[in-house]
Parts: sequence; structure tokens; C-alpha cells
Amino acid sequence: MVEQEFLKRLTVKTDSKIVMVVMDGLGGCQNDSGKTELETANHPNLDALAKKSICGLTDPISGGITPGSGPAHLSLFGYDPLKYEIGRGLLDTLGVDFEFTADDMAARGNYCTIDNKDVIIDRRAGRISTERNIELCTKLNGLEIDGTKIFAIPVKEHRFSVIFRGKNLVDKVLDSDPQKEGLKLMDAVPSDQAASSTARIVNKFISKAKDILRDEHPANMILLRGFSKMVNLPKFQDVYKLTPACIAVYPMYKGLARLCGMEVIKSIDTLETEFSALRENFSKYDFFYLHVKPTDSSGEDGDFARKVKVIEQVDKLMPLLTELNPDVIIVTGDHSTPAVISGHSWHPVPILIYSAKCRFDRVERFNEIDCINGGLGKIPARDVMPIALSNAGKLLKFGA
Repeated sequence: MVEQEFLKRLTVKTDSKIVMVVMDGLGGCQNDSGKTELETANHPNLDALAKKSICGLTDPISGGITPGSGPAHLSLFGYDPLKYEIGRGLLDTLGVDFEFTADDMAARGNYCTIDNKDVIIDRRAGRISTERNIELCTKLNGLEIDGTKIFAIPVKEHRFSVIFRGKNLVDKVLDSDPQKEGLKLMDAVPSDQAASSTARIVNKFISKAKDILRDEHPANMILLRGFSKMVNLPKFQDVYKLTPACIAVYPMYKGLARLCGMEVIKSIDTLETEFSALRENFSKYDFFYLHVKPTDSSGEDGDFARKVKVIEQVDKLMPLLTELNPDVIIVTGDHSTPAVISGHSWHPVPILIYSAKCRFDRVERFNEIDCINGGLGKIPARDVMPIALSNAGKLLKFGA
């Protein structure tokens, strides 16, 4: 894995274009049929592209490590996720255009359902509507605890952001979300003594939220995770000499893109409008990150058939991309979310990289099993950007 500072010395500005399609949670596992979601789906356009590409698998973080979406995306963008630890709260908050200040600390919130013994029945409160989320955030927004003002900002469906604004807040606070149903609510515990007073403020807010939401079934409680203050990342423009754009529906991915220096294209709300936006803006940028969320949410819901349908839907839209004839096309996922597991997993993720300069292999179908035998082999996700840059003619030779 090459470091970004090293790449910065080699990158050059060119007219070539790179499109990275990230189908969130793309990787799967075999169900009772003996096939993964990708193996089951009918995706002739992706298969045709794979035949002209070099394929393989990526490890988002390292072998055996199950990643969150934030660090997994950082790896794909060429950043070291162990060096740049970013709480999910910051990403969600930046994604909804909140004006973050130096006094702010954000957390990612889930509305959830608990029983009368504080046991979590549903971590996502039945994926309540965004409209209902907005109503509930109105009840939580504007509280003040020990001189700290609290903002509750709706994100999408059951997800919302909580921003704590006060002096001397420290984000070394562990999640109150046990990330598993059937367990009791947890307190937010400081991971560093310096965060003790911050954790007390967070727990007072959680207690107030419990009282406010008591009769709001199914969203009768909140879970908080990913506490984070602002993090400064090297910008795409500086490291890779790219003019990057983000095309995404979900705010968290817009937030991460902004943190990396990408311009977020607005008014995107469906898969169809994502691919249309790519076509409409193709002349303006030389790097596009196009994010597909429903592959992940269907996998998290354990819905194998729905994940198959999402893959097929993306495949039908792929000609809108290939007809633009970008110099490099990357299709992959940030991590695996097998429906049989109903959550993120450690399994390597299939990837294809197309360019007219690539040394294509013998992969016939784009799926996990075929990609095992692809010419890329299994690589760290952080290697994807330098490989893409080379295929786009954007990396100089190293040494004499």
C-alpha cells in the first residue's frame, strides 16, 4: 500500500476521467441455493464489462476485519482508515449541510424500539419514514444540558444526527448502541478520562430523550454512536490532482465525500437520478464517486431477493455510464453485507477495473467466486486509487 504523500509526488493532471461505482455492501455469501446475491442476479452489462476488465477482491481494512462504511470508504479513496478515524456522526452531519464549528461534537443517532425492560427489540424502529423522523427530531432539538446546546437533525428514515455544542467537549466516548437486538440499552462510556464530563452530558441527553419518546412507539428510544469532532483530511484535489464529484442519495456518503474535498451534486433521490446526474455533469469533473445504498440496506434487512433486484436494477442502468466512455471504470463495494448474516461482514469484496490499458483476465461473470480467479487477486482496498490513476495515465514513473 502506497502512502498518499508518495502518490502526491507522482500524480499529474490530465483530461482522462475515472468513474467509481460503489454498490454499498455488495459482497455476499451463499444462501440455501448455494449462490450469493451476485451469482443469483442477472447482470449482463456488468458481466460484459468484467470480460474487458481486470477483476479481483479487496480487503477493506485487513483480512478478517469487519468494517464500518466510513473506514471502508476511506480505504477505497486511498486513505489509511487506521490513521484517520472518523466517527459516523460527523459524516452524517456534514451530509445534511450542518454548519459545523470547532465547539461541536456529532453523533449518529438511530431511533429504535425498546420494551418495558429497556431491551432493544428493533435497532431501526421499523425504518420509520423520514417524515416521522422530522417530527421526532423537532421534539429533541434545542435542548440545553450543563451549558451544552443540542441539535437533533433528521438524516433519512430512522437515522438522525445529534450535535453537541459546548466548550471543552471530548469525543472519546463509546457508543450507546450495542449494535445488536435483544440486548439492553447501554450508557455512553468515556474511553479517556478527559471525556468523562462529555459522557455525562451525553447520558443526560439520552435520559431526556427516553422520557420525550416514551409514547412514540415504535420509535420510543434512541441509540447513539460514532462520536466525533471535526477531522481534517488531505483533499483529493491536492493528492490526486483530480476535480472530484460525489453522486449519492444518503447524507453520510455525501458527508464523507465533502470531507475528502469532493463537490456533492444536488437533487439526487433515486438510482435513476444518480445515473442521469453522471451523464449531465460528465464534462465538468474528472473523477466521479457514484454511491448505491440499497444493496447494503437490503442485506442488513436479511432480504436476499431484494438485494438481487437492486443489483439487477443497477445493471440495467450501467449503459448510461458505459456510453459516456470514461477512461477508467471501477465497480465494487465498500464492504460485504450478506443477507444471510443481516449485517456487515469480513468477507472480501468483488471488484472490476476497466480501462483500454488494463491487462484483462478470464473472468466471465462479475461475482465473488469468479473474481477470486481474477488478475488483480486479493488486494487492499487502499490500492484501488493508485491502480485507477495509472490506468487513467495520471501517475508518473517512479525513479530513473
